[in-house]
Amino acid sequence: MNPQTKSSGKTMLGAGALAALACAACCIGPILGLLGAVGTASAIGAFWIPALAVFTVLALAGTLWVLRRRRRSACRTEQSTLVDLGFPAQAPRKQTQGRLPQ
Repeated sequence: MNPQTKSSGKTMLGAGALAALACAACCIGPILGLLGAVGTASAIGAFWIPALAVFTVLALAGTLWVLRRRRRSACRTEQSTLVDLGFPAQAPRKQTQGRLPQ
């Protein structure tokens, strides 16, 4: 074995290890940032999903309540008399006694 070959192998191994450490040091910030963002989004989602469900139920109940009140107030009138709708009235029918009208 050649002594230069041994030292060249150690040098390459050391350079590879140094490159791996440099890559890890360079990429650790974005990786941790991405993991932190995913964790934060999960925590917010864990809070907001039940809150959104409660808000949806409350909004639906409020909408039904408003529609029900509108329908009740639309049916009420100030007067208790008949209201003229402007339709023509039908003439009363003549009473016939068993024969067809001529």
